[in-house]
Amino acid sequence: MSTGVPCKFGIVTSSDRASSGEYEDKSGPAIVGFLEEALSSPWESIRRLVPDEKIALEGAIKELVDNEGCSVVITTGGTGPAPRDVTPEATESVCDRILPGFGEHMRLISMRYVPTGILSRQIAGVRGSSLIINLPGSPRSIREILDEVFAAVPYCVDLIGGPYIETNKEVVDSFRPPHARRE
Repeated sequence: MSTGVPCKFGIVTSSDRASSGEYEDKSGPAIVGFLEEALSSPWESIRRLVPDEKIALEGAIKELVDNEGCSVVITTGGTGPAPRDVTPEATESVCDRILPGFGEHMRLISMRYVPTGILSRQIAGVRGSSLIINLPGSPRSIREILDEVFAAVPYCVDLIGGPYIETNKEVVDSFRPPHARRE
């Protein structure tokens, strides 16, 4: 576990229309806004905006992990059943291991709000010492999901060798077993 090191968060928006300038990316900024509220330890973000293409997504994720040193990469968009929704496939192809509990829980959260949450194919996995999480493209859904699943992110990052992440308990009360807490 690294201490005192800022955690780098990579944020990848997958959208044909936003990447072409057809409309403004609101999903990436929604993730940054959540992190601004939720994190109390040092952090920085590096954003990428790519079209809904598997090779572009794989490249962005690998660059953020392998070259930029991001300990967490959060993708947004491309998680549905449409033919161009390829974010889960891109994520799976660059991960060493998949963490199915994240996807299961994210779908349960979404289904509390909309019946179409069952259509989501979001996943999470590990590449080296980086956690990669897929989120839907809706800023509202991003917040609903991050409010719940982010509680597990700091300890997951500990377990895979990343920096120690601390959260603002009023926003996200992250969980660590007693033996893993830094006092």
